[in-house]
Amino acid sequence: MSVLHKNNKVTKIQSSYVLEQERKEKKAMRRRRIAVVRFLLLTGFLLALSSILLYTLISQSANIEAQIKEKEKLEQQLKEFKKEEQHLKEEIKKLNDDEYIAELARKHYFLSKEGEIIFTVPEE
Repeated sequence: MSVLHKNNKVTKIQSSYVLEQERKEKKAMRRRRIAVVRFLLLTGFLLALSSILLYTLISQSANIEAQIKEKEKLEQQLKEFKKEEQHLKEEIKKLNDDEYIAELARKHYFLSKEGEIIFTVPEE
């Protein structure tokens, strides 16, 4: 019909039925356009929302991995500190013994018992 309209060889009938049909067609086209626009807007919104959620998921996953590594590092430090604590507790028990204190004094400060001679050996 539009091809004929361009050549102007056929004129339209201007009846109320034809006008009503054209008005219905325009209304249907407008509704389709509105539906397409709504669909595109909804699709854009959902795409943006899913992008935000995906970014959040990835960043939280990276944070969790970093925290797990930090936890493992801190657990290792805790083990080392517990070993050191045990060693220091043993050292405290030894320091309550008079013989151990005397041995330390002889060793570090070159103190001697009566009649004892101290020889120092050079370290290599």
